Amino acid sequence: MFAACTDPEPLARWFGPSEFTVGSLDFPARVGESYRIEMKPPEGDPFFIAGQFLEVEAPAGLAFTFRYEDPDPDDIENTARLAFRQVGDVTNVRLTQEPFKTEERLALHRDGWGDSFDKLERLFR
Repeated sequence: MFAACTDPEPLARWFGPSEFTVGSLDFPARVGESYRIEMKPPEGDPFFIAGQFLEVEAPAGLAFTFRYEDPDPDDIENTARLAFRQVGDVTNVRLTQEPFKTEERLALHRDGWGDSFDKLERLFR
């Protein structure tokens, strides 16, 4: 699961809301490195998500800053953390991401990550 969240090839297959695709991906999962992901919505112009890796601890977790290039006025840079825990044959993934300026932006991220994790789960079926 850690590799699926840090290796660009599988990451490009599951990252992003339903119907979105990854156009390009620069994701060197090493502390201090910067990343950039081009998101392509089903309609409209592509946009970019970028940030920097804060923690990369295989296989336990990773943390990175998260910001939109050309952000919405209600966006602020925040920190996303993914923690992985093996329970039998299943890996539980716990996400925390904060802070958010508005409840609307929190809901947008919650929905996007939910769709992403649904796609991730399908990779392992």
